[in-house]
Formats: sequence, structure tokens, C-alpha cells
Amino acid sequence: MQWNLRLRAAERGIWKSTHMRRLLAEAGLEISAGKMSSWWASSPPSMRLEELDVLCTVLACTPNDLLSPEPAKVAARRPAPAETEPVVTAIGTSVKPRFNKPRSTPPV
Repeated sequence: MQWNLRLRAAERGIWKSTHMRRLLAEAGLEISAGKMSSWWASSPPSMRLEELDVLCTVLACTPNDLLSPEPAKVAARRPAPAETEPVVTAIGTSVKPRFNKPRSTPPV
């Protein structure tokens, strides 16, 4: 996910993290300078829903405005399908593994 806090804050005329922290405190969310710095500088590794709610209220936006999906990054993390060799069974027949393909249903 792409974190758009600075962009949304700039749209509201908020250019410094200290100003943002002050607005959050006025809305009832007291956070440390270190936490505000991590939110401001990069994507936070985790965030409580209450914090996100106050942040969206202060910025007059929705969570969708703060977070943008990045499908290309998700696809890059997916392992490439491995080329596998057929497995020879005891009776001499070969069986090739079927990765990412559903099995057929057994006979009734």
C-alpha cells in the first residue's frame, strides 16, 4: 500500500509534522514525536483504527485517500512457478505435480 499522508496534509495546507501533531492533539489523539515522524516520513508498519479515524477526521478525508493499493508490488512478491520434473512411481508411470490447479473431484 502506498501511504499518502503528506499529500493529503499538503492539500489542507499542513506542511510540517509538528503542525499535524498539534491538530491531532486538538482532536484528542496524543502521539509521540517519534511516531508522528514515522507516519510523516514513510508508511507506518501498523496503525490502530482509532488513530486512523482521528487522522481522517483532521484531514477531512477517508482511509481510501490515505492508502492506495499497489498491485505491482504484490505481484512482484509472488513466487514464480517452478518448473518441476515428473516423478516416476514404483510401477513406472510418471506423474507431474499440478501447482495452482485444483484437483478433480473423486468418482462417486
